[in-house]
Amino acid sequence: MSLRLPQSLKGGSPFESGETTLQGEIASEMASTLGRAGRAVEESLLRLEDVDLEARHGREVLLREAADAVWKFFIQRDVLGLKDHAAVIRDYRIPRAVLVRLGVR
Repeated sequence: MSLRLPQSLKGGSPFESGETTLQGEIASEMASTLGRAGRAVEESLLRLEDVDLEARHGREVLLREAADAVWKFFIQRDVLGLKDHAAVIRDYRIPRAVLVRLGVR
């Protein structure tokens, strides 16, 4: 004859601990922050696409804004442990002119 522990005594509780709840909130906030940074990159790249190439000054300002948004996005990804940016560069189609301002070759 074998004995089993009652389900209520098996590892874990049906209720979340305060730490588990906190970890979930932190993960949610990190994902939200990354999403906002990604949207900022998309918006800045769209503005850059729309600028008239003859408007030299306007293009420079938009290139700086796009580089700033991409840099912030890369930093946010780094904080989350996402170090490889090659897929992001490809998927967002980040122009070389923006990457050069970040020191990417």
